[in-house]
Amino acid sequence: MTIVAGLIAAMLGSGWVASAAMATSPVTLDSGFVTDEAQVLTSTEIDEVNSRLSDLADAEGGDLYVVFVDEFTDPSDSVEWTDQTAIDNGLATDQYLVAIAVDAGQYAISADTDGPLSDGEVDRVVQAMENGLRAGDWGGAVIAAADAFPGQGGAGAGTSTLTWVLVAAVVIAAIILIIVLVSRSRKKKQQQSLAAIPDPNDPYASVSDDDLETQAGSALVQADDAITSSRQEVGFAVAQYGDDSTRTFTQVVEAAQVKVGEAFALKQKIDDEIPDTAQQRRAWHIQIIQLCDEADDLLNDNIEAFEELRLLEAEAPQALERVTARRAAADQKVATAAPALATLTQTYDAAALATVADNPEQAQHRLALADAELSEAATAIAAGRNGEAAYSIRTAEEAVEQSESLVDAVTTLGTNLAAVEDQARAMITDLEADIAAAGAMADAQGRLDPIIARTRSNIDAALAGLQGASRNPQQVLDRLTEANTEIDAALGQVRQAAEQAQRAQRTLEQRLTQAQAQIATANDFISTRRGVIGATARTRLAEANAAYAEAVAAQPSDPVLATERATRAYNLASEALSSARSEVDTFNTGGWSGGLSGGYGAPSRGGSDLGGAILGGILGGLFSGGGGGGGGGSWSSGGGWRSGGSSRSSRPSSFGGGSRSSSRGGGRSRGGRF
Repeated sequence: MTIVAGLIAAMLGSGWVASAAMATSPVTLDSGFVTDEAQVLTSTEIDEVNSRLSDLADAEGGDLYVVFVDEFTDPSDSVEWTDQTAIDNGLATDQYLVAIAVDAGQYAISADTDGPLSDGEVDRVVQAMENGLRAGDWGGAVIAAADAFPGQGGAGAGTSTLTWVLVAAVVIAAIILIIVLVSRSRKKKQQQSLAAIPDPNDPYASVSDDDLETQAGSALVQADDAITSSRQEVGFAVAQYGDDSTRTFTQVVEAAQVKVGEAFALKQKIDDEIPDTAQQRRAWHIQIIQLCDEADDLLNDNIEAFEELRLLEAEAPQALERVTARRAAADQKVATAAPALATLTQTYDAAALATVADNPEQAQHRLALADAELSEAATAIAAGRNGEAAYSIRTAEEAVEQSESLVDAVTTLGTNLAAVEDQARAMITDLEADIAAAGAMADAQGRLDPIIARTRSNIDAALAGLQGASRNPQQVLDRLTEANTEIDAALGQVRQAAEQAQRAQRTLEQRLTQAQAQIATANDFISTRRGVIGATARTRLAEANAAYAEAVAAQPSDPVLATERATRAYNLASEALSSARSEVDTFNTGGWSGGLSGGYGAPSRGGSDLGGAILGGILGGLFSGGGGGGGGGSWSSGGGWRSGGSSRSSRPSSFGGGSRSSSRGGGRSRGGRF
């Protein structure tokens, strides 16, 4: 307590004759209650002090040990030194140790957290030593401390009147403090008691904030996978049965998508830079879970009708033939991925192509999975197990679809990079015009000169960056955008309104192109690897799409707002891509542990192997799927889709342990200078 620290610090003015200081490590206590390493007590004084402390122990008031040394060392902290000495000498819970470094002017008292004396009583014991320490009356100071123990009634005759006055004042203050603390404790218990009553308006009253956050993230992942799987299911049905037969299901998926979009918007509010209260975060997490549940209910209410529409089990032989033909046709398309990527590599650097660098290999993996599933389907049909065959056919169908998407992503990225290059060259033209305009302006103070010089330097660097191989158009455009922002700010006050509007429109178009390209890249990357991608990347991508839609909507009426939203869309898509790549890199740190047996044979379906990872993304579950292979369902051998947990992939969990610390001290030991 500060009372003790301040009191002992005030003892600095005490007078005593010190011998040459000698550093002292924690010591072994003598057989009596007093250990005088500093030799400040006479033999008579040691006998008197030991006698008084023995009487204290016999009266069951508690044991008090005292040690005098010159200085504290190893450790040099007074409290640590005293606690360590108490521990080394095996002092019990009801035994206290006062240590005084007479030459260093330091003191400390070691008190076990479970000791019989309260904090206030420990303070009074130390405070009672004040007069003796100031006068250099070391024996009298120790006796006064013993007298201050509860129940001693002032047995120490050597204690001065001033000491008793101070002790009485401290006792009164302690009583007041105890009353205040008791009152606060009762109020706190009442508050805790009220808090323990479940809130009837909180359906998750028994769930902690941390667990609620985890549930909300899981619900988002599962809902997003369910929407993705449902869209693909409806898409396949439309192709097979036509728009009229599937219009209802399309509307259901769209309605569920709206709810999931609202949930992603709430997750973005939680993750943004604006501080939120704990109550807000809890309320939003509950809303996220509820919105995802509502989306899931919308989809689940239509599962039975959708199953009747698909009837894959009854048409398994025909479906197998159709998917087999599509698989064969995919070979030709997938074969173009590697040459297309090689062509891009001759023009762009690795960073620009990082998102599609492994797409040719991944496309081959998807076809290998399709081959394995088609083989299983053929075997199941031959054995009359059409339900199992339908499940494998559906998996193969999605694997082929993803292989085609991976190839398309390579081509799309090449087109987007070319478009970005065109935007960069157009911006260079604009910047050249800016430089010319700035040079024609009256600038007596020379404020435009450094801006013109920096803009010229950026243009030269951009022209060099757009030449030859290993270029990164996006990086070039980003630097030009910064230069454009700077020179626009300098010229903004003098531009004609019409020119401003034209430039704003061109800037908006550039930002929209950037945002659209980045969103497409992130979407291709996440959708083909969603089995290992969690809620954060999906949230950023969902918000990026929303911001881009806002930009497009605002383009005709408010170019400034549209530009701001397009910039936000680009930034969010970049964050989504970065987060997704980080998760994929983490997942693949050890490589595909299972791999494909015999090259492109049937993949293993456990752990982090190819089958588990791809199936986690592909079979997240019709209408109620989950990332990483959780949730979802299966086609029963008796027919139709059966909801339940998937056994196709699993992830290990981890756990850890804690440690124990000594109960000595824990805030009750204290020290200071005198």
